[in-house]
Amino acid sequence: MRRAAHGFTAWPASLDSAGVSRYDATHSPPRGWTPVHDNDVILYGLAAIITLFTIVWVISLRLENSSIADVAWGPGILVIGLTYFYTSDGVPLRAMLTLGLLAAWALRLAIHLYMRVRLLGEDNRYVKWRDEYEDSWWWVSLFRVFLLQAVVAWVVSLPIYFAIVSLSPASLTFVDYVGAVIVIAGLVFESIGDEQLRRFRADRKNKGKVLETGLWRHTRHPNYFGECVLWWGFGVIALATGGVPGLIGPAVLTYLLIYVSGVALLESTLIEKAGYAQYVGRTPAFLPISASMRVKMIEKAKSLQKKDPEPPKRRYY
Repeated sequence: MRRAAHGFTAWPASLDSAGVSRYDATHSPPRGWTPVHDNDVILYGLAAIITLFTIVWVISLRLENSSIADVAWGPGILVIGLTYFYTSDGVPLRAMLTLGLLAAWALRLAIHLYMRVRLLGEDNRYVKWRDEYEDSWWWVSLFRVFLLQAVVAWVVSLPIYFAIVSLSPASLTFVDYVGAVIVIAGLVFESIGDEQLRRFRADRKNKGKVLETGLWRHTRHPNYFGECVLWWGFGVIALATGGVPGLIGPAVLTYLLIYVSGVALLESTLIEKAGYAQYVGRTPAFLPISASMRVKMIEKAKSLQKKDPEPPKRRYY
Protein backbone atom coordinates (compact mmCIF):
# COMPACT_ATOMS: atom_id res chain seq x y z
CA MET A 1 0.00 0.00 0.00
CA ARG A 2 1.39 3.41 -0.95
CA ARG A 3 1.70 5.85 1.90
CA ALA A 4 0.27 9.33 1.88
CA ALA A 5 2.91 11.83 0.86
CA HIS A 6 3.12 13.71 4.14
CA GLY A 7 5.51 16.24 2.72
CA PHE A 8 3.48 17.00 -0.40
CA THR A 9 1.64 20.27 -0.18
CA ALA A 10 0.25 22.74 -2.63
CA TRP A 11 1.16 26.40 -2.64
CA PRO A 12 -2.20 28.10 -2.19
CA ALA A 13 -3.30 31.17 -4.08
CA SER A 14 -4.72 32.55 -0.84
CA LEU A 15 -4.76 31.84 2.88
CA ASP A 16 -7.59 32.20 5.35
CA SER A 17 -7.67 34.91 7.98
CA ALA A 18 -5.50 32.83 10.32
CA GLY A 19 -2.88 32.34 7.68
CA VAL A 20 -3.72 28.67 7.25
CA SER A 21 -4.17 27.10 3.86
CA ARG A 22 -7.72 26.09 3.03
CA TYR A 23 -6.36 23.21 0.92
CA ASP A 24 -5.99 19.70 2.28
CA ALA A 25 -2.76 18.23 0.83
CA THR A 26 -4.13 14.68 0.87
CA HIS A 27 -6.46 15.49 -2.05
CA SER A 28 -5.74 16.32 -5.66
CA PRO A 29 -4.61 19.96 -6.00
CA PRO A 30 -7.01 22.34 -7.70
CA ARG A 31 -6.22 23.86 -11.07
CA GLY A 32 -3.48 26.45 -10.91
CA TRP A 33 -1.79 25.15 -7.77
CA THR A 34 1.77 23.86 -7.99
CA PRO A 35 2.79 20.74 -6.06
CA VAL A 36 5.75 20.98 -3.72
CA HIS A 37 7.69 17.72 -3.68
CA ASP A 38 8.71 15.82 -0.59
CA ASN A 39 12.48 16.03 -0.20
CA ASP A 40 12.45 12.88 1.94
CA VAL A 41 11.17 10.78 -0.94
CA ILE A 42 14.01 11.68 -3.29
CA LEU A 43 16.50 10.85 -0.54
CA TYR A 44 14.80 7.47 -0.10
CA GLY A 45 15.67 6.83 -3.73
CA LEU A 46 19.31 7.69 -3.11
CA ALA A 47 19.44 5.44 -0.05
CA ALA A 48 17.87 2.57 -2.01
CA ILE A 49 20.33 2.69 -4.89
CA ILE A 50 23.36 3.03 -2.60
CA THR A 51 22.18 0.03 -0.57
CA LEU A 52 21.61 -2.04 -3.69
CA PHE A 53 24.98 -1.22 -5.25
CA THR A 54 26.79 -1.91 -1.99
CA ILE A 55 25.25 -5.38 -1.99
CA VAL A 56 26.22 -5.82 -5.66
CA TRP A 57 29.76 -4.72 -4.76
CA VAL A 58 30.00 -7.50 -2.13
CA ILE A 59 28.84 -10.01 -4.75
CA SER A 60 31.45 -8.67 -7.22
CA LEU A 61 34.22 -9.40 -4.71
CA ARG A 62 33.16 -13.01 -4.52
CA LEU A 63 32.85 -13.30 -8.32
CA GLU A 64 35.99 -11.20 -8.95
CA ASN A 65 34.08 -9.40 -11.66
CA SER A 66 33.19 -5.70 -11.36
CA SER A 67 31.17 -5.73 -14.58
CA ILE A 68 28.09 -6.75 -12.64
CA ALA A 69 27.87 -3.05 -11.75
CA ASP A 70 26.89 -2.45 -15.39
CA VAL A 71 24.32 -5.26 -15.24
CA ALA A 72 22.81 -3.68 -12.12
CA TRP A 73 22.47 -0.22 -13.73
CA GLY A 74 18.99 -0.74 -15.18
CA PRO A 75 17.52 -2.71 -12.25
CA GLY A 76 19.05 -0.15 -9.90
CA ILE A 77 17.14 2.70 -11.50
CA LEU A 78 14.01 0.54 -11.46
CA VAL A 79 14.50 0.12 -7.70
CA ILE A 80 14.68 3.92 -7.41
CA GLY A 81 11.39 4.21 -9.29
CA LEU A 82 9.72 1.57 -7.10
CA THR A 83 10.99 3.36 -4.00
CA TYR A 84 9.40 6.60 -5.18
CA PHE A 85 6.17 4.76 -5.96
CA TYR A 86 5.80 3.12 -2.55
CA THR A 87 6.88 6.13 -0.50
CA SER A 88 4.72 8.77 -2.19
CA ASP A 89 1.17 9.30 -3.34
CA GLY A 90 1.40 10.75 -6.82
CA VAL A 91 -1.06 10.29 -9.69
CA PRO A 92 -1.42 6.46 -10.00
CA LEU A 93 -1.95 6.34 -13.77
CA ARG A 94 1.15 8.39 -14.57
CA ALA A 95 3.17 6.49 -11.98
CA MET A 96 2.13 3.12 -13.43
CA LEU A 97 2.85 4.26 -16.98
CA THR A 98 6.31 5.46 -15.95
CA LEU A 99 7.09 2.28 -14.01
CA GLY A 100 5.92 0.08 -16.88
CA LEU A 101 8.19 1.83 -19.38
CA LEU A 102 11.04 1.87 -16.87
CA ALA A 103 10.69 -1.86 -16.15
CA ALA A 104 10.71 -2.75 -19.86
CA TRP A 105 13.92 -0.74 -20.36
CA ALA A 106 15.64 -1.98 -17.20
CA LEU A 107 14.96 -5.68 -17.70
CA ARG A 108 15.94 -5.66 -21.38
CA LEU A 109 19.18 -3.83 -20.64
CA ALA A 110 20.03 -6.07 -17.69
CA ILE A 111 19.52 -9.25 -19.72
CA HIS A 112 21.54 -7.84 -22.63
CA LEU A 113 24.47 -6.81 -20.42
CA TYR A 114 24.36 -10.05 -18.42
CA MET A 115 24.68 -12.10 -21.59
CA ARG A 116 27.55 -9.91 -22.74
CA VAL A 117 29.42 -10.23 -19.44
CA ARG A 118 28.83 -13.98 -19.41
CA LEU A 119 30.24 -14.25 -22.92
CA LEU A 120 33.11 -11.76 -22.79
CA GLY A 121 33.95 -11.67 -19.08
CA GLU A 122 34.93 -8.58 -17.12
CA ASP A 123 35.07 -5.31 -19.03
CA ASN A 124 38.56 -4.22 -20.10
CA ARG A 125 38.24 -1.00 -18.06
CA TYR A 126 37.83 -2.93 -14.85
CA VAL A 127 40.54 -5.43 -15.77
CA LYS A 128 42.96 -2.52 -16.29
CA TRP A 129 42.03 -0.92 -12.97
CA ARG A 130 42.23 -4.27 -11.18
CA ASP A 131 45.80 -4.72 -12.42
CA GLU A 132 46.65 -1.11 -11.58
CA TYR A 133 45.40 -1.15 -7.98
CA GLU A 134 46.16 -4.83 -7.31
CA ASP A 135 45.39 -5.65 -3.66
CA SER A 136 43.64 -2.30 -3.12
CA TRP A 137 41.08 -2.86 -5.85
CA TRP A 138 38.58 -4.53 -3.53
CA TRP A 139 37.86 -1.26 -1.71
CA VAL A 140 38.74 1.16 -4.54
CA SER A 141 36.09 -0.51 -6.70
CA LEU A 142 33.43 0.33 -4.11
CA PHE A 143 33.96 4.05 -4.64
CA ARG A 144 35.27 4.24 -8.21
CA VAL A 145 32.72 1.89 -9.73
CA PHE A 146 29.76 1.00 -7.54
CA LEU A 147 29.00 4.06 -5.43
CA LEU A 148 29.87 6.36 -8.33
CA GLN A 149 27.42 4.54 -10.59
CA ALA A 150 24.81 4.60 -7.83
CA VAL A 151 24.97 8.39 -7.51
CA VAL A 152 24.97 8.90 -11.28
CA ALA A 153 21.95 6.58 -11.60
CA TRP A 154 20.14 8.64 -8.97
CA VAL A 155 20.84 11.87 -10.85
CA VAL A 156 19.84 10.38 -14.21
CA SER A 157 16.58 9.14 -12.68
CA LEU A 158 15.42 12.66 -11.73
CA PRO A 159 12.62 12.68 -14.35
CA ILE A 160 11.31 9.44 -12.83
CA TYR A 161 10.96 11.21 -9.50
CA PHE A 162 8.78 13.98 -10.92
CA ALA A 163 6.75 11.59 -13.05
CA ILE A 164 5.90 9.33 -10.12
CA VAL A 165 5.49 11.62 -7.11
CA SER A 166 3.78 14.65 -8.69
CA LEU A 167 0.22 15.33 -7.58
CA SER A 168 -0.84 17.08 -10.77
CA PRO A 169 -2.09 17.03 -13.46
CA ALA A 170 -4.55 14.53 -12.03
CA SER A 171 -4.84 12.67 -15.37
CA LEU A 172 -2.57 11.95 -18.29
CA THR A 173 -2.04 14.82 -20.70
CA PHE A 174 -0.98 15.06 -24.33
CA VAL A 175 2.57 15.76 -23.14
CA ASP A 176 2.57 12.50 -21.16
CA TYR A 177 1.64 10.56 -24.29
CA VAL A 178 4.32 12.34 -26.34
CA GLY A 179 6.90 11.45 -23.70
CA ALA A 180 5.78 7.81 -23.68
CA VAL A 181 6.07 7.60 -27.47
CA ILE A 182 9.60 9.04 -27.31
CA VAL A 183 10.57 6.53 -24.62
CA ILE A 184 9.27 3.63 -26.72
CA ALA A 185 11.01 4.95 -29.85
CA GLY A 186 14.32 5.18 -27.98
CA LEU A 187 13.88 1.71 -26.51
CA VAL A 188 13.13 0.17 -29.92
CA PHE A 189 16.05 1.98 -31.55
CA GLU A 190 18.45 0.89 -28.81
CA SER A 191 17.19 -2.69 -28.82
CA ILE A 192 17.51 -3.06 -32.60
CA GLY A 193 21.03 -1.64 -32.52
CA ASP A 194 22.12 -4.05 -29.77
CA GLU A 195 20.57 -7.04 -31.55
CA GLN A 196 22.21 -6.15 -34.86
CA LEU A 197 25.59 -5.93 -33.13
CA ARG A 198 25.03 -9.22 -31.30
CA ARG A 199 24.24 -11.06 -34.54
CA PHE A 200 27.21 -9.46 -36.29
CA ARG A 201 29.61 -10.58 -33.56
CA ALA A 202 28.10 -14.07 -33.45
CA ASP A 203 29.12 -14.68 -37.08
CA ARG A 204 32.75 -15.76 -37.13
CA LYS A 205 33.09 -14.46 -40.68
CA ASN A 206 32.84 -10.93 -39.32
CA LYS A 207 35.82 -11.22 -36.97
CA GLY A 208 37.98 -8.12 -37.34
CA LYS A 209 35.36 -6.37 -39.48
CA VAL A 210 33.33 -3.23 -38.79
CA LEU A 211 29.53 -3.34 -38.67
CA GLU A 212 28.25 -0.85 -41.26
CA THR A 213 24.74 -2.13 -41.99
CA GLY A 214 21.34 -1.57 -40.42
CA LEU A 215 21.19 1.25 -37.90
CA TRP A 216 24.98 1.18 -37.71
CA ARG A 217 25.03 2.62 -41.22
CA HIS A 218 23.43 5.82 -39.97
CA THR A 219 25.16 6.24 -36.60
CA ARG A 220 28.25 4.65 -35.09
CA HIS A 221 26.49 4.24 -31.74
CA PRO A 222 22.76 3.56 -32.22
CA ASN A 223 22.53 1.99 -28.77
CA TYR A 224 23.81 5.16 -27.08
CA PHE A 225 21.59 7.36 -29.24
CA GLY A 226 18.53 5.25 -28.42
CA GLU A 227 19.39 5.38 -24.72
CA CYS A 228 19.53 9.17 -24.77
CA VAL A 229 16.26 9.43 -26.72
CA LEU A 230 14.60 7.16 -24.17
CA TRP A 231 15.68 9.31 -21.23
CA TRP A 232 14.64 12.54 -22.93
CA GLY A 233 11.26 10.85 -23.29
CA PHE A 234 11.11 10.39 -19.52
CA GLY A 235 12.13 14.04 -19.27
CA VAL A 236 9.09 15.01 -21.35
CA ILE A 237 6.83 13.05 -18.97
CA ALA A 238 8.41 14.97 -16.09
CA LEU A 239 7.65 18.21 -17.96
CA ALA A 240 4.00 17.22 -18.06
CA THR A 241 3.99 17.62 -14.26
CA GLY A 242 5.95 20.87 -14.31
CA GLY A 243 9.12 19.04 -13.24
CA VAL A 244 11.60 21.08 -15.29
CA PRO A 245 14.55 20.09 -13.01
CA GLY A 246 13.93 16.52 -14.17
CA LEU A 247 15.63 17.44 -17.46
CA ILE A 248 18.92 17.48 -15.57
CA GLY A 249 18.87 13.67 -15.68
CA PRO A 250 18.80 13.16 -19.47
CA ALA A 251 21.16 16.12 -19.95
CA VAL A 252 23.75 14.52 -17.66
CA LEU A 253 23.32 11.13 -19.32
CA THR A 254 23.69 12.60 -22.82
CA TYR A 255 26.89 14.40 -21.81
CA LEU A 256 28.35 11.27 -20.20
CA LEU A 257 27.50 9.00 -23.14
CA ILE A 258 28.99 11.36 -25.71
CA TYR A 259 32.01 12.81 -23.94
CA VAL A 260 32.95 10.54 -21.02
CA SER A 261 31.98 6.87 -20.68
CA GLY A 262 30.30 6.16 -24.01
CA VAL A 263 31.27 7.38 -27.46
CA ALA A 264 34.57 9.04 -26.50
CA LEU A 265 35.83 6.07 -24.47
CA LEU A 266 34.82 3.44 -27.01
CA GLU A 267 36.12 5.38 -30.01
CA SER A 268 39.56 5.67 -28.40
CA THR A 269 39.82 1.87 -28.38
CA LEU A 270 38.36 1.30 -31.86
CA ILE A 271 40.18 3.90 -33.91
CA GLU A 272 43.13 1.55 -34.52
CA LYS A 273 40.85 -1.19 -35.82
CA ALA A 274 41.19 -1.91 -39.54
CA GLY A 275 38.59 -0.01 -41.55
CA TYR A 276 37.28 1.96 -38.60
CA ALA A 277 38.86 5.26 -39.66
CA GLN A 278 37.04 5.01 -43.00
CA TYR A 279 33.82 4.15 -41.15
CA VAL A 280 34.27 7.26 -39.02
CA GLY A 281 34.60 9.36 -42.15
CA ARG A 282 31.33 8.04 -43.58
CA THR A 283 29.12 7.73 -40.51
CA PRO A 284 28.17 10.27 -37.81
CA ALA A 285 29.15 9.35 -34.27
CA PHE A 286 25.80 10.00 -32.65
CA LEU A 287 22.96 11.64 -34.55
CA PRO A 288 21.63 9.30 -37.28
CA ILE A 289 21.56 11.79 -40.13
CA SER A 290 22.10 10.93 -43.79
CA ALA A 291 25.37 11.57 -45.59
CA SER A 292 23.74 14.11 -47.91
CA MET A 293 22.37 16.04 -44.95
CA ARG A 294 25.78 15.97 -43.28
CA VAL A 295 27.38 17.38 -46.42
CA LYS A 296 24.81 20.17 -46.58
CA MET A 297 25.31 21.01 -42.91
CA ILE A 298 29.09 21.09 -43.30
CA GLU A 299 28.89 23.26 -46.42
CA LYS A 300 26.49 25.61 -44.68
CA ALA A 301 28.81 25.91 -41.69
CA LYS A 302 31.80 26.61 -43.93
CA SER A 303 29.88 29.25 -45.88
CA LEU A 304 28.96 31.01 -42.66
CA GLN A 305 32.58 30.98 -41.53
CA LYS A 306 33.88 32.40 -44.81
CA LYS A 307 31.27 35.10 -45.02
CA ASP A 308 32.83 38.38 -44.01
CA PRO A 309 30.79 40.46 -41.63
CA GLU A 310 29.30 43.58 -43.12
CA PRO A 311 31.13 46.76 -42.09
CA PRO A 312 29.12 48.94 -39.76
CA LYS A 313 27.20 51.66 -41.49
CA ARG A 314 28.46 55.15 -40.91
CA ARG A 315 25.93 57.31 -39.29
CA TYR A 316 25.67 61.07 -39.71
CA TYR A 317 24.06 63.11 -37.04
